[in-house]
Amino acid sequence: MSKSWQQEVLAEVKAGAKIGARVTDQHVVDKIRKAVLTQRLPPNTRLPEVTLGEIFGVSRSVIRKALTRLDADHVITQAPNQVARVRAPSIDETRETFAARRLVEGEVCALLAGQLKPAQLKALEKLVKAEIDAHDAGDEPARIEHSLAIHHMLADLSPNRVLGNFLTDLVLRTSIVIALYKREGLASCFLKGDHTRLLKSLRSGDGEGARKAIVDHLNSLEHLMDLSARDASIDLMSILGQRAS
Repeated sequence: MSKSWQQEVLAEVKAGAKIGARVTDQHVVDKIRKAVLTQRLPPNTRLPEVTLGEIFGVSRSVIRKALTRLDADHVITQAPNQVARVRAPSIDETRETFAARRLVEGEVCALLAGQLKPAQLKALEKLVKAEIDAHDAGDEPARIEHSLAIHHMLADLSPNRVLGNFLTDLVLRTSIVIALYKREGLASCFLKGDHTRLLKSLRSGDGEGARKAIVDHLNSLEHLMDLSARDASIDLMSILGQRAS
């Protein structure tokens, strides 16, 4: 993989330094979480404290604090005396994750149907269009970000906050399993028309239609996975390359 993630981090660190900003553990958490969500840091990627400290330009204590928080959020796994890694869910956990998300997101969408304000519908429409445009342009990282934004917005708008919080967690878990089990050679997990159909049901107030649209979407996404055992071990430096001078 390219050095784009490392270069993005370094650019932000340098920009922050110019205005006197301090790189905190929250910044590290946000950057690693985003890289996992957008599948730039695949499951099982090693996250050595020294390497991360060099990339972010912070002490190991800051990195340890960030890794502890990421572990608590199920983004990474840490074991005593071992290097932290991006989580690599098992095949069984992958199936369970999709099953749980179908239940939770299906209910969230059913509850939201007919309840969204015009401005909220417009924001969702904008994200759906942006995802389609990114796919048509061949910009897969941007497409993933727009797709994630759609589902995060659904979670944020959920009238049931417990379900919304569950959905936020499940979106992250699903992104991790997609990075691990996406079929070899599959350029994109874009499912044309799925989000458009969901939006139509949300706008018209068809709760069961919205539930069916999201369940069908997740079923199709799961069918794109190759749920067979594989070695996903990737060293962080092979992804980020050498630190820029």
